[in-house]
Amino acid sequence: MTALEAPPLIIQGGMGAAVSNWFLARATALRGQLGVVSGTGIDTVLVRRLQDGDSGGHMRRAMAQFPIPGVCEETLERHFLPDGRPEGAPYRALPLHKAPVSRARQLLTMLANFVEVRLAKEGHDGPIGINLLTKIQIPTLASLYGAMLAGVDYVLMGAGIPREIPGILDRFAGNQPASLKLDVEGLTGDDARHLELDPKEFWPEAPAAMPRPQFLAIVASNLLATMLARKASGRVDGFIIEGPTAGGHNAPPRGAPTFNERAEPVYGERDVVDLAKIKEIGLPFWVAGGAGSPLGLAEALAAGAAGIQVGTLFAFCDESGLKPEYRREVLASAARGEVDVVTDARASPTGYPFKVVKWPSSTPEAHPRERVCDMGYLRTPYQKDDGKIGFRCASEPEEAYLKKGGALEDTVGRQCLCNALMANIGLGQVRDEGFVEPPILTAGDDLMGIAKFLGGRERYSAGDVIDYLLQGSDRSWVMGHA
Repeated sequence: MTALEAPPLIIQGGMGAAVSNWFLARATALRGQLGVVSGTGIDTVLVRRLQDGDSGGHMRRAMAQFPIPGVCEETLERHFLPDGRPEGAPYRALPLHKAPVSRARQLLTMLANFVEVRLAKEGHDGPIGINLLTKIQIPTLASLYGAMLAGVDYVLMGAGIPREIPGILDRFAGNQPASLKLDVEGLTGDDARHLELDPKEFWPEAPAAMPRPQFLAIVASNLLATMLARKASGRVDGFIIEGPTAGGHNAPPRGAPTFNERAEPVYGERDVVDLAKIKEIGLPFWVAGGAGSPLGLAEALAAGAAGIQVGTLFAFCDESGLKPEYRREVLASAARGEVDVVTDARASPTGYPFKVVKWPSSTPEAHPRERVCDMGYLRTPYQKDDGKIGFRCASEPEEAYLKKGGALEDTVGRQCLCNALMANIGLGQVRDEGFVEPPILTAGDDLMGIAKFLGGRERYSAGDVIDYLLQGSDRSWVMGHA
């Protein structure tokens, strides 16, 4: 295993669906730090941007550079509306993912990831990474290949055990076929299902080999880091050590679950990662979750880290993909001390705890929500009685979930994060009577202290975040003041 060369001090977190969009990642990379785009649901993001008219022409500009013939033209013909959607019209939805994945969906997924990475890399030579969730398996192979076609420099994956990913990157670098084991509930014995992608099937002529991106595994335990370093399918280039104060999905606490008076899972000493043991593995690592400050950076470097990953501060900066209205409301609420972050053990259909931002206008009364599953990224594959693979989601209507063999207790408190994440970035689906899907914002616990960083400002840029974290100093200065 080889260490990274000149690792960045700051990794801009891969947040939500297009919160860490190409514009934010590019702004970060222009400052010499690692800009990261989110690949979650990016095929839906692309087609909705096209249906909204592609303001500025950015999608079409990057799509035209996609090297597999015909894909750009077909996608534009199917999804692009030059004048945008008629007022109050819903988005045309993509069909739900299936296994095996259709050729058309694989190509669209490749294209969408290519576009986001290519735009992030425009006009500079700074590093760009892509963040994918291990538990969202079906789009993974096409997402990785599309990002690699765009020259992505890093792949970051957590929310599961990404043991197979390094080997997949090795295979795709040589345009060789790769497979990924699909986790299917109800499989018995040695039965196993795999997702497959052979790059050569999409080209009229075999393409040349391409660079293999660095792979950073996002982990929340020493055991997982050690296992991946020793037993992953290929080279792991480093780790992001994410604590339970980080935004988005959190790893569940170890041991029997206990909850505080707000029904939040309680984390204890067993959930604290020993950074000294991580350092002994000998690979670069970054500290995430509550580390987004000059002191956090200094402490991480003193512990042997290469730097920190920062999410919350970047999530609410001007360049992030969050809908501007929500950014303004949350920052104004935070300045008044009227914002809260709750670790909701039930909201996500995945069963992982999920950080939810609460501010005055985010109450359930203001934003009613219906149970629905019409995007399906977080569905769970299961084996049906006839041996075929079905999909169910604890956030879908209860009756449908029960018919698929799900347990009623699993549906309690669940919400459709797929639709909420699209709403977060201003791409929420339009429902009956013009009702638009409401958001579910996520952030780390340090959002509640962001007023001090704001210092009376109502808004700030990604550059302001980087200046704050570095305090105008280089790595040697920070280490000398740890």
